[in-house]
Amino acid sequence: MSQFRSLPQIKNALPVRVMIVDDSVVVRGLVSRWIGLEPDMQVVRVCKNGREALEQLNVANPDVVVLDIEMPELDGIATLKEIHARKPRLPVIMASTLTKRGAETTLKALSLGASDCVAKPEINQSTSAADDFRRELVFKIRSLGGRRSAAAPLPRSEVRVAPLNRKPAAPNNISLRSFSRVLPKAILIGSSTGGPQALATLIKGLAPVIDRLPILIVQHMPPIFTATLAEHLGRFAGKPAREAINGEPLKPGMIYVAPGGKHLALIRRDHGVEVVIDDSAPIHFCKPAVDALFLSASNALDGRVLAIVLTGMGSDGKKGAIAIADNGGSVIAQDEATSVIWGMPGSAANAGACAAVLPIQELGPKAVRIVSGDFS
Repeated sequence: MSQFRSLPQIKNALPVRVMIVDDSVVVRGLVSRWIGLEPDMQVVRVCKNGREALEQLNVANPDVVVLDIEMPELDGIATLKEIHARKPRLPVIMASTLTKRGAETTLKALSLGASDCVAKPEINQSTSAADDFRRELVFKIRSLGGRRSAAAPLPRSEVRVAPLNRKPAAPNNISLRSFSRVLPKAILIGSSTGGPQALATLIKGLAPVIDRLPILIVQHMPPIFTATLAEHLGRFAGKPAREAINGEPLKPGMIYVAPGGKHLALIRRDHGVEVVIDDSAPIHFCKPAVDALFLSASNALDGRVLAIVLTGMGSDGKKGAIAIADNGGSVIAQDEATSVIWGMPGSAANAGACAAVLPIQELGPKAVRIVSGDFS
């Protein structure tokens, strides 16, 4: 599973108000205790099922909801739909078991508007697994809920994202590079929070050119979830998609997804470029990490790549994006207005690595034009 470092706490901000919804008394107790130890967070309600959560939603007025998938009376999917009907911009983090069924249901929840997900460890798993779960959960709560606390008393609709200039000019005085005039040999994509929804839109837009070159994706997700994500993306694109396999040759017409808990990289051999799957240490506390793919691909493909940085927390991908741009490739970032979190794309853009910063719906068509030789 990806590992996360806590974000800096926002000084003089109101605490992030958290509602916990889970039918397991053990999970409710653990998560409540963990959040209670964070000075910038506050548990405002603990509910044993979705129906109870909906009854308490307006009174509790949470900034973030941590929502279990499988519950009696009203399950996570039904509860999520009703939460978003009442409070469309309220961030919801889905907590799921690390199973195929859990992955399928979680991806459905993400497609319905859940902000992110965490995989709950089994009760009999190691202490380190519980520690990873705790760090990841706290990181995501702080990232998704901290902005409202810092900006109070503005309503959520005004502070969820800061709209950017939609014109081609660089937003907020960000310096843009020129697009490379060399056709890319691969399209690389990095994403995290909000990524599955953004990937669905992007991969549909890329469908016309997937037969011409390989697509490689790093999404911050745990094992099992990434395999399910690949299946979904393959259906969206109408092209073959799966988790990448160590040692396999890189081929056009394939969508390769980094397996959860492992890094995806590329290496150049005498006979061509191969996929490398390795179990080395996390990068930026993430595994898989976008930088592992971007940095290795810049070398293996001599910079002849188009990299796309989608919505996500943190700065993973920034170092690799700079390397790709410096080595003759091109980088595009998703804009802030269409990102759930403008951490990863914002860090790449602010570092001066990007040739464009675009809304999600424009990324696919732009990539198709670049692959077709239109570099304007």
